[in-house]
Amino acid sequence: MSALLDGDLSEAGRVAGVSLTEYFVTGRARWLWRYRLDQMAADPGQARWMVRQAIVGDKGLVVGHAGFHGPPDEIGMVEIGYSVAPDFRRQGYARSALIELLRRAAAEATVTTVRATISPDNVASLATISGFGFVEVGEQWDEEDGRELVFEVPARPRDPSEACR
Repeated sequence: MSALLDGDLSEAGRVAGVSLTEYFVTGRARWLWRYRLDQMAADPGQARWMVRQAIVGDKGLVVGHAGFHGPPDEIGMVEIGYSVAPDFRRQGYARSALIELLRRAAAEATVTTVRATISPDNVASLATISGFGFVEVGEQWDEEDGRELVFEVPARPRDPSEACR
């Protein structure tokens, strides 16, 4: 993340073991890397909950990134985040990232609830979480993103038919 923050794609790719695109050093990405590095500096134990590259196929094609905003809170809630590079959108990669995040959350005994916060104008993300049992539980104001709708789903559905589809 430090190399990405410095705009050094070559070094970031070397450390990550995959080739990264400009998507990882433009726009909001720089803000994300700074924020996550600060979180990990404050508590290195949070690193395993942070953002990772979303990689597809045997050749290690990096299509975006996904992860949690941090470890479970005191009631067992984790918030997810995912982003797909523009060249790879509308191909099911966000949905695949969501499935993996839900599986990872369900595998952690301390996680009881998975949260997603989405701008009401983000039709693609709203469609991505559709069909996974997320229920709108409120809204919030985010300093970076503005108004967001708050959705939650149990980490481990009681009814097996409610599991990831």
